[in-house]
Amino acid sequence: MDRGGTVHRAYSVVVFVVLAALDNVAIGIVPPLYGSIGAELAVTEAHIALATTVMFLISAVAAIGFAYLGDRTDRKPVLVAGTLIWVLGTGGSGLAGSYPAFLAAQIVAAFGLGAVASVSFAVVSDLISPKRRGLVMSFWGLSQGVGTLAGTLVGGLLGHADWRRPFLITAVAGLVAMVAYLLTYNVPRGDSQPELAGVEYDERIHHQDLPVILRRRTNVWLILQGGTAQIAFGSLVWLPILFRARAEDQGYSAGTAVLIGSVFATLFQLGAALSIVGGMVGDRLQRRTPRGRALVAAVGVLAAVPFYVVLFFVPMEITVADGAGTGAVVRGVLVNVVTEPTVGLSLVTAVFALMLTSANSPNWFAMIADVNPPQHRGTVYSLGNLINGVGRAGGNVLVGVAFRGLSGAFPPPLNYAVGLAAFQVFFIPTGIMYWLASRTVAADMADTHTALLQAASQTSEQGPDGDVGGHPPVGVEGFAAQQDPGTGR
Repeated sequence: MDRGGTVHRAYSVVVFVVLAALDNVAIGIVPPLYGSIGAELAVTEAHIALATTVMFLISAVAAIGFAYLGDRTDRKPVLVAGTLIWVLGTGGSGLAGSYPAFLAAQIVAAFGLGAVASVSFAVVSDLISPKRRGLVMSFWGLSQGVGTLAGTLVGGLLGHADWRRPFLITAVAGLVAMVAYLLTYNVPRGDSQPELAGVEYDERIHHQDLPVILRRRTNVWLILQGGTAQIAFGSLVWLPILFRARAEDQGYSAGTAVLIGSVFATLFQLGAALSIVGGMVGDRLQRRTPRGRALVAAVGVLAAVPFYVVLFFVPMEITVADGAGTGAVVRGVLVNVVTEPTVGLSLVTAVFALMLTSANSPNWFAMIADVNPPQHRGTVYSLGNLINGVGRAGGNVLVGVAFRGLSGAFPPPLNYAVGLAAFQVFFIPTGIMYWLASRTVAADMADTHTALLQAASQTSEQGPDGDVGGHPPVGVEGFAAQQDPGTGR
């Protein structure tokens, strides 16, 4: 394999995409199995949901330390160690014989997942030309969404009879991916940055850089928006429970209802695949104005809210054979999409809602890379991921409390629909923060551009050679000319 050549780079991107997907499979397999795990371990669903919440928080906190370590040292050993840790934790979860053992294994897995998420982001950002960041980051972000969906599907399909099986299978897949990762290209920092082309860039983060990171106002909005966004997204992990409750309300047995809930939740979230569109639109608009990516994310998040509300309340008539096997239930659900108008309408609504909110992800990733030098990106991502984790954990806990509180006034599944709809209001401040980021991003991009040019000139008399992707770098004057005149610094 040509080390560092086109084939090697393409292989590396594919491996990172697979790793990102598997990370999220490990998280996504738990929610569909709350009841099954709780029953065998003699605890309530709330106890298993608490393990998921703890997992979100531990992963987010661990990511900061691992990201800083990755920004200061060789990133490949950090990623290998992180992958091995989450594989051990995931396998241990499937072998746990008690709730404390299950919780401990989930904590171990979360620790490793934090390393992989933050450090791999920094590596991937160094593989991508700025002109194509939105598109390629959409694939990387999509892999995480697909991983969560796959986790939901794997948990429901493989775990409805034996909840341990999906944990063990995911752990084995993680080991295979780790071996594949050992053969990837060890990407130098700033490898695809146009200002650094032809220059050996070896800057590392230092502890005194944190105030510098936070003085970039765009970073502040990109970090904080996740707090409210993930409260809403965190509530959506209960989608399988909503659809399961709908199936039970129609008289289906518990096992069939779990299958129906998992298949519907997976099917309805396929709109997330359209995040690629959001990334492409962001790239295109970014070439016209530095505000492009932020505006695409803001509009997408705000426009999705009414579609989500409709999704939760559209009545669904499910017609599958109760007690049928997994394949029969899956086929029955797919037939329902065509034969049952309520199911078809729900699917269309879900696709639009998820398409709009998914525009957030690739543009968020790309903006972090746009406004930060290579040695800061992993740390900034991890800070954002920490706020994301807190918000997602909060959403997961609060929506459960809301469901229980609403059950007195609204019987299931209506209590789930009302609770989920109420939590979508948290997307509104998220959209506002993206709009605020659009007002500061031009100046922050220009500052970073200037700093990289200075670093390049100090390292090499030759200086930058131009964009790796064949596009000339945009000068500081170009950013300044396009900046919103009302931008506040």
